[in-house]
Amino acid sequence: MGRIIKQLEKQRSGKKVLVLFLLTNIVYAYMLLFTIPATMAFSNGLQLLDMMPAGYDLEYVNTLLQTLGNTGRQMYLTKQIPVDMIYPLLFGISYAAVLTYFLKKLPGLNQNYLYLCLLPVIAGIADYFENIGVVTMLNAYPRVTETSVHLTSIFSIIKSSATSIYFLVLIAILIKLGLRRLKPKGKNL
Repeated sequence: MGRIIKQLEKQRSGKKVLVLFLLTNIVYAYMLLFTIPATMAFSNGLQLLDMMPAGYDLEYVNTLLQTLGNTGRQMYLTKQIPVDMIYPLLFGISYAAVLTYFLKKLPGLNQNYLYLCLLPVIAGIADYFENIGVVTMLNAYPRVTETSVHLTSIFSIIKSSATSIYFLVLIAILIKLGLRRLKPKGKNL
C-alpha cells in the first residue's frame, strides 16, 4: 500500500492528471452512451447489474438474464463487459491521481490522508471482481447459483460504497481548497 501512495505522490503534474481524467471519462461516456444503452435495449427497463449500487438477489438476476434473452446476454458479454474491463483500471489510477493532486495542494497535510487515494483503487478492484461475477453468471445461465449472485452483489456494493466515499472526500477537499482561496492571506481555516 505504501508503494502505491509513493507512486501517486510522484504524479503531481496537473497535465498528466488531466489527461488520465479525460481518458477515463471518455471510456465512461462511451459506456453510458453506447454499450449500456445497447445492452439495456434488451432488458425491458431492468437495470444492468453493474448499475445497481445496493446489490441484487438471485430472483432479480434470473429475471434480468431471462429478459435479456440470448441476444441481450451476448451483448452484455461481448460489448459491455470488455469495455468495463478497461474502465476500472483507468478509474482507479486517474481518480487516485486526482485526489492526490488536490490533497498535495493543502498545506501541512497529514500524510495519512493520502491513504484516502486508495478508495478509487479499491473501487476498481471491486469492479473487476463484479465483472468476473457477471461473466460467470452470464455463462452459467440458466444455472445461476445463489453463491455467485451473493458474491458478485457484495463486490457491487463495495464498488459503489468506495466510489461514493471517494466523491464525498473529493468534494470536501475541493470545498476546503475553495475556502482557502477565498480567505484573505495570513488567516488559516
